[in-house]
Amino acid sequence: MRKLAYVHAYRDRHGRMRHYFRRRGFPKVVLPGAPGSAEFMAAYDAAMRGETVEKKAPGKAQEKRGSVSALIARYYRTAEFVQLRPSTQVTYRGILERFRAQHGDKPVALIERRHVKAIRDGKATTPAAANNLLRMLRMLMQFAIDEGYRTDDPTAGIKRVRITGDGFHTWTEDEIAAFEARFPVGTRERLALALALYTGQRRSDLVLMGRQHVRGGKLRVCQVKTGMELWIPIHPALAAILADTPANNMTFLMTGLGKPFTAAGFGNWFGDAARSVGLKNCSAHGLRKAAARRLAEAGCTHKEIAAITGHKSLKEVERYTSAADQETMAGNAMERLGNNQVANHPEGLAKSHPKSLKTKGQ
Repeated sequence: MRKLAYVHAYRDRHGRMRHYFRRRGFPKVVLPGAPGSAEFMAAYDAAMRGETVEKKAPGKAQEKRGSVSALIARYYRTAEFVQLRPSTQVTYRGILERFRAQHGDKPVALIERRHVKAIRDGKATTPAAANNLLRMLRMLMQFAIDEGYRTDDPTAGIKRVRITGDGFHTWTEDEIAAFEARFPVGTRERLALALALYTGQRRSDLVLMGRQHVRGGKLRVCQVKTGMELWIPIHPALAAILADTPANNMTFLMTGLGKPFTAAGFGNWFGDAARSVGLKNCSAHGLRKAAARRLAEAGCTHKEIAAITGHKSLKEVERYTSAADQETMAGNAMERLGNNQVANHPEGLAKSHPKSLKTKGQ
């Protein structure tokens, strides 16, 4: 049998061998049965997808018919869920399983609007989490209607929690400079910073990048979250750092053990690196926003920025570039206005500003 990654074994106090799956960023899972058996491999394959296969105790009843738990279990078997990307399945399961743990035994048919509002309000201190849960409940209630669990949607008309901030902190130029001063070219941390800052991609895409994706001075990205294919020109600063990166691995970014990062593992590691410099609020995702900010300050349009970041919604691009420096952008805009007036109305501008035009002509 082939050697399975992330499988750890130990002998318990009774002398029996036990096996479990342990991978950073994934749930820890006990692997039942003997290695190679159908039961063992089913649990292992599920663990590799970020799922768990529960082994029911003898005589344990199935999910109560009509319950939230039964509805969620049924949803997991639908084509709509099975055909989601593995990373999306993990996200959905995380939200639904937390909801299931609290409300799994309750009848779906008895859920009322006031219950949904109370559940939403219970997460008001974490608006993004509240809105993600509300989105999952809307989807679940629509599925409940399709399955005949109920005839109406108790989430209809319930508003999302207003987010007053702009989410992840956008790195400032001073913070970027501080990180670069601490981690010179040749370190993994500097490589990670450059990849994030000069591609504007999510951590799930950064950990997959390798030399096989570089062609003609461009980096090919197939985004894990959206499936969108991008060809991003390699910035000279990034090119210089990649030239100093060993070419004997399939991915640019490697752990200290010489293995590729998981998205979650990379996020944790990079966050630790930022905190070691005193950058407590800086994250890998904040560099994606910093990349968008820099592009906005360079005068790029929202569509041009989206061509780099892969955003499908221009409204989302606008939110990401909200930290763009107003003074810099105002100066760029006024400079372009002045250049346009000189080009299109040189005579009129000469009468208004004769000295400035005389200086330009000298």
